Amino acid sequence: MTDPQRGRPTTNSMRRALKRARDGVALDVAEAAVLLQARGDDLTDLAASAARVRDAGLEAAGRPGVITYSRKVFIPLTRLCRDKCHYCTFVTVPGKLRREGHGMFLSPDEVLTIAREGAAMGCKEALFTLGDRPEDRWPEAREWLEAEGYDDTLAYVRAMAIRVLEETGLLPHLNPGVMTWTDLQRLKPVAPSMGMMLETTATRLWSEPGGPHHGSPDKEPAVRLRVLEDAGRSNVPFTTGILIGIGESYEERADSLFELRRTARAYHGIQEVIVQNFRAKPDTAMRAMPDAELEELAAAIAVARHILGPSARIQAPPNLVDAEYALIVGAGIDDWGGVSPLTPDHVNPERPWPHIDELAARTAEAGFDLRERLTIYPEFIQRGEPWLDPRLLPHVRALADPETGLAKEGAIPAGLPWQEPDEGFNASGRTDLHRTIDTEGRTGDRRDDFDEVYGDWEALREAAVPGMVPSRVDADVRGALSQAADDPTKLTDAQALTLLHADGPALDELCRIADTLRRDVVGDDVTYIVTRNINFTNVCYTGCRFCAFAQRRTDADAYTLSLDQVADRAAQAWDVGAVEVCMQGGIHPDLPGTAYFDIARAVKERVPGMHVHAFSPMEVVNGATRTGMSIRDWLLAAKEAGLDSIPGTAAEILDDEVRWILTKGKLPTADWLEVIKTAHEVGLRSSSTMMYGHVDQPRHWLGHLRTLANLQQETGGFTEFVTLPFIHTNAPVYLAGIARPGPTDRDNRAVTAMARLLLHPHITNIQTSWVKLGTEGAAEMLRSGANDLGGTLMEETISRMAGSSYGSYKSVQDLVAVAEAAGRPAKPRTTLYGEVPEERVTAAAASDGHLPELLPVLPQ
Repeated sequence: MTDPQRGRPTTNSMRRALKRARDGVALDVAEAAVLLQARGDDLTDLAASAARVRDAGLEAAGRPGVITYSRKVFIPLTRLCRDKCHYCTFVTVPGKLRREGHGMFLSPDEVLTIAREGAAMGCKEALFTLGDRPEDRWPEAREWLEAEGYDDTLAYVRAMAIRVLEETGLLPHLNPGVMTWTDLQRLKPVAPSMGMMLETTATRLWSEPGGPHHGSPDKEPAVRLRVLEDAGRSNVPFTTGILIGIGESYEERADSLFELRRTARAYHGIQEVIVQNFRAKPDTAMRAMPDAELEELAAAIAVARHILGPSARIQAPPNLVDAEYALIVGAGIDDWGGVSPLTPDHVNPERPWPHIDELAARTAEAGFDLRERLTIYPEFIQRGEPWLDPRLLPHVRALADPETGLAKEGAIPAGLPWQEPDEGFNASGRTDLHRTIDTEGRTGDRRDDFDEVYGDWEALREAAVPGMVPSRVDADVRGALSQAADDPTKLTDAQALTLLHADGPALDELCRIADTLRRDVVGDDVTYIVTRNINFTNVCYTGCRFCAFAQRRTDADAYTLSLDQVADRAAQAWDVGAVEVCMQGGIHPDLPGTAYFDIARAVKERVPGMHVHAFSPMEVVNGATRTGMSIRDWLLAAKEAGLDSIPGTAAEILDDEVRWILTKGKLPTADWLEVIKTAHEVGLRSSSTMMYGHVDQPRHWLGHLRTLANLQQETGGFTEFVTLPFIHTNAPVYLAGIARPGPTDRDNRAVTAMARLLLHPHITNIQTSWVKLGTEGAAEMLRSGANDLGGTLMEETISRMAGSSYGSYKSVQDLVAVAEAAGRPAKPRTTLYGEVPEERVTAAAASDGHLPELLPVLPQ
């Protein structure tokens, strides 16, 4: 493809690549690398085809002939950073800030002064620019934050974003560098958009001494790609881009663009891509490096347009193009980015912004109208939930044209309260679904946004291929069985994996060994609990691809219970002998940040003696981020409100390789473990779970069980392990042809038996799910190492909406019959596996079997 004498593409390779671009044929990395070197007439040819792609995208978006920009102010919240990029003049050191009379961070007054002046000049965006986590490197930064009462830099960012919203009406766009999944949840409610440049995927520029990113932990390409993915999973409109001319090869530059395309297709969350040219700056390690030429920038823009396609929004900063506006417009951009009439470009201070009137004139000379947009692009405003938090809707609506989603002409920002939505807990929708799901069923087999909310099905299908047919292993089954019988705590991973694949007589022997261990550890009693499930809402936009329970608020099967209805259900349960309510719900965007506290308090006020087992780790994170509290503080507040223990659901498979196929936006493995560990530390015990039989393999089951055993050794907080076979019937990931149709009987027996062996002696209670397996299936699991049947449930919506056919209620006598089918006695228990008071036993016996007459609790 290249001429070895000059390192340039051959004439034939350039001609071939240009023709493929003209014809709209998909390019590969090698062809893109050739086109990135187009100059002269070749560049003119390339730009012409790229412009046609851009024009088609603008036509489809409903704004043909329009190039956009955002009128903004720069808020350089801190110029301290833990990274050491060799080309950066924005970052400085504490001593220099002190000598210049500045603090380590801008003060709130300084932030608001900039924002107010910008609002008076018609700006609508407040671009928060800052270094990555300076407190990790500079004690002075940490001391400043502590003195001002902030746990970390992002807590200060969040606080200042809220004040800007409330006191000026400007819309924050946050650029705090690398963010974790949890960080994104913290900041999403206070900013319509966020951003972070990918810059490059060339790892050597980070890993090798002398590279521009060497010594900068946040510039590792894999870390930055993870941020883009987590932003997409979190439904955050995200700005990113590449920086050209910092030492990357053309192939590496092309690879960066293909990685951006992959992420954009998988999560639909990249709202714009910036193509920025390197400009050398004095007093930096790269001051002698030549600037990226403008033809090189134009070629990069044109190739980006061909790779990213017509729907991508591509931007070039107008202060870095040396007035060659027509060249850059002709290459395929459709946006000039943020332009400030007030503040300089703090990253490129030597390059002043063009006046907006001049920018409009030069854009018109290139044949386009210049229109102002907001920091969040029109497409994301029009998408609505879950891309825009309800708390930001009033601020965005005040500035957005309702028809185009662009900035409303003549609109002047004004401060508006940043607060929880007004709706709160109002009963709505199909509130009797817990009963009618068994009689009338679902309105449809999938939610209305099936094709959009879950990401790119094709990309997921490719990623899931290895798990569709679990691989088999050939190993010493007899030796593994002998070790399991002798001392299961000494099973190696290889032996455990062999047993997870066991079948036939080997599986029978494995289950016998597990059942013997069960009898030795917990005896023959089959325990159960009289409990009621309360799913207080099924409105959710997280995008879990295995979940048929979640609905959009406008879907026919959507519902939300009022606090009174939740309390009524708890009171009913108490009247018929329950000792526990288990409460979980969807991640409803309109529920207040105090919703979970209100729910727990409502139950305790109505039924003081009821054990409140509620709120999955995903709900805990949601509650903490909505209230701005730490996980620990949130859990302590929930405990004070009446929470007694938490379900260890939302675990699915504790391996992100599998999690990111199963779910778009749910918390990563590390965050699940952090929530559970913290809950245990503050005195809230939990169950543990595993959902299996979808795109997973036995090696994932092994890793999951080992992870739980290790955590239990550390905290001792798990009460039980619950096996959750995947219910496939209405699961989106199955309907899309990606997942297997649930586990086989062999899988269920092997998982139950190996849970008993691998969790021994740390987690002694193994629960099987009658609602997922039915009576006969549950009895078989009781013969395979399980000792607990879970609860009577009284109502159950999640598995039933997924397609379980085993009902929503089992009477005490039903559960006793399941135990008897396994040849064992049954015994009631509490949530923490204690003795049930006689009064509760009597109440349950008196009402046993009559419960359906009490349902449903209808709206008041």
